[in-house]
Amino acid sequence: MNNEAQLWIDRYIDAYMIVTRQIQAQIKDNMTEGLTNDQFLILRLINSQELCTSTFLAEAVAVGKSSITAIINRLVDAGLIERTRDESDRRQVYLSLTDKGNHSYQTAEKQVQEVISPYFFHFDKQDIEKFITMFERLAFLMQKQEVKSIEDHT
Repeated sequence: MNNEAQLWIDRYIDAYMIVTRQIQAQIKDNMTEGLTNDQFLILRLINSQELCTSTFLAEAVAVGKSSITAIINRLVDAGLIERTRDESDRRQVYLSLTDKGNHSYQTAEKQVQEVISPYFFHFDKQDIEKFITMFERLAFLMQKQEVKSIEDHT
């Protein structure tokens, strides 16, 4: 790897670490719903899927099924999500937000937006769009690579 690439990687890692730690800490401090960042993410993913499964969640957040099961169990116990078995295939279990879970998610989503949105005022609209587009592209490439890596190991 050349020096320029190493500098880009170092700058990316340094900025990524600061941004993610700061945003996560601020979200945690402002989360009046009592949710952890991971629980909020899980509620957000469930809300985005018509038929959400624990397998989808595990893949989406890149953790093992046992970790997802533990988070799901806590959210079920808190009355925020519910499990529903597929009528045609009883082995398939879908996750959805309860009314309480939907309320908690919507409130938390507003709080997260309130934490992040003030930072956007420091940038031009074009810069924000370019940054998000590039970040989405990086996410796509990483997901594509993850799928390829899984396929290579099967």
